[in-house]
Amino acid sequence: MEKKLDLITIGRSSVDLYGEQVGGRLEDMGSFKKYIGGSPTNIAAGASRLGLKSALITRVGNEHMGRFIREELIREGVDVSAVKTDPTRLTALVLLGIRDKETFPLIFYRENCADMGLVEEDIDPDFIACAKCVCATGTHLSNQQTTAAVLKALRLAREAGKRTVLDIDYRPNLWGLAGHNEGESRYMSSEEVTQTLLSTVGLFDLIVGTEEEFHIAGGTTNTIDALRVVRKHTQALLICKRGPMGAAAFPENIPDNLDDGMTGAGFRVEVFNVLGAGDGFMAGLLYGWLKGFELSQALQFANACGAFAVSRHGCTPSYPSLEELQYFIKYGSKQFALRKDKWLEHIHWATNRRTTRSTINLVSLEQQFWEAGSQQDNKAKRREFRKLIVQAVQSLHQQTPKFGLIFAPDEWRDLVNFASGSDLYICRVPTLTNQASEKPNHHSPADLFSFSEWPLEHSVKAHIHLGKNQDNKVNISLLKDQFEFSRKSRLEFVIELIHDKSITDIDSSIKEAIELCYSHGILPDLWIVDPIDSSISKELASVIGHHDTYCRGFLFNYGLRNDAKQFLKGDQKLIGTVIPNELFTSIATEWVKGRQDSYQSIEMIQNKILSVCI
Repeated sequence: MEKKLDLITIGRSSVDLYGEQVGGRLEDMGSFKKYIGGSPTNIAAGASRLGLKSALITRVGNEHMGRFIREELIREGVDVSAVKTDPTRLTALVLLGIRDKETFPLIFYRENCADMGLVEEDIDPDFIACAKCVCATGTHLSNQQTTAAVLKALRLAREAGKRTVLDIDYRPNLWGLAGHNEGESRYMSSEEVTQTLLSTVGLFDLIVGTEEEFHIAGGTTNTIDALRVVRKHTQALLICKRGPMGAAAFPENIPDNLDDGMTGAGFRVEVFNVLGAGDGFMAGLLYGWLKGFELSQALQFANACGAFAVSRHGCTPSYPSLEELQYFIKYGSKQFALRKDKWLEHIHWATNRRTTRSTINLVSLEQQFWEAGSQQDNKAKRREFRKLIVQAVQSLHQQTPKFGLIFAPDEWRDLVNFASGSDLYICRVPTLTNQASEKPNHHSPADLFSFSEWPLEHSVKAHIHLGKNQDNKVNISLLKDQFEFSRKSRLEFVIELIHDKSITDIDSSIKEAIELCYSHGILPDLWIVDPIDSSISKELASVIGHHDTYCRGFLFNYGLRNDAKQFLKGDQKLIGTVIPNELFTSIATEWVKGRQDSYQSIEMIQNKILSVCI
């Protein structure tokens, strides 16, 4: 089947290491967050979040960072079939920091990097022909080899009647005009760069740049004069980005004043981080332009995406989903700093989750298989059998990606590590300082800070004890702290509701607990509850949907005498089951006695799981 794309971007692709400490020198930053970066990469991901079918042409290294870029692009919905793996070069890196609203130090590590290994042979005519638009960025016009590849893509696109776009994206450092210490520099005059750009602008239908970028393209620091020079060489739609003043578009002749250009509605927000804002702007602009909106509306989309970018940490991670963009344009925000708008941040989180799963079945490893002190209570054996369970779940997930695991706080680290990296939905119960004491809800800040040490594919599983003797105030305080630290650590948050025999009205207790959480601003990604009457199940789904339409839903604890499948029909929020490892006790017993080998045990475990999962 022929592939159909809205947009292909071509050029830079790197790993951005963003300093987490804000307000200091890059020299004094002690930890970094890792994101994908590079203008074409950011644009492709940002456009995909808005619903465009985007793809990227670039090269990455044959190492961990190259695989990271490829995997992150896939998560973002970007087509990576034209992302080549360079056999000899390393993936580019960029170190960035936020000093203040005017200062953003950065260092480019791009010496002979993978994306600069792009060659004409990397450009497939059939791939270019399947897209509506090809977008190039300025850096790959700085080198003879990469320029040849870009020009080939542009010629093929124009011959096929496709639209073409240039993001000038001028960095003197990347043209060899400034030293490594000048990564933040945005302008340095160069006749060679000006002539290179002017020789190519005629190949584009749309050209976007800041005032400084049009200065280099036009060879003068007078913006109007620079635009007029560019206009002499192209009939493209010219859009000049003006920072907090929005942008001005010039479809035809250049007027005497930038204010006389076409504009779109702008947004007044706090400037926290300008790095990557232009790429976010471009993603919003291309969405509106390629979807056929009026130019003023496309500019409004672009301005809104830029507003999100300057208000958050990182480049691609800050860009909005289409739903988030539409909500912001319709309702705005009462917060000058958008990242402090809790509901807007929740929409951002939920609509840009790392994975989209309509069904999740979790096998819990929280319980023991046999009584402590029994003849079979052998730690090594228990450990080995639990690994068989993990292998069984991994194999099932490879066939149908809808499985995961729950690990207890004291789980062996090597087992958790063994399960990681398999795309499983992994829940971990955090270790709390006094978990075994008379105050099980007590925790220290160190307990919560440890979340930052967890892999991003893991999620935090907390619980609420429902019973007459439970202190809900303490419980809610702990949950709120865990929820907020989970989000800060970019981990999903799961709440399990556990009831004791003192409760006579389980259904009401469950609903009250859920209402209590939402009233305190706790918005879990997933709920785990015991099976209840099907009519109550639908009512529970309604309660969750009323407070948080973005919640993944809830899972039923299967137990040993329950069948959660009977509740699935017509219930949109019930998305899976939690299967206790007690279900495998008889299998474990036979395995310990040597009556069946590991392969037979894994198969039996899988059959048990399949018999009760959704």
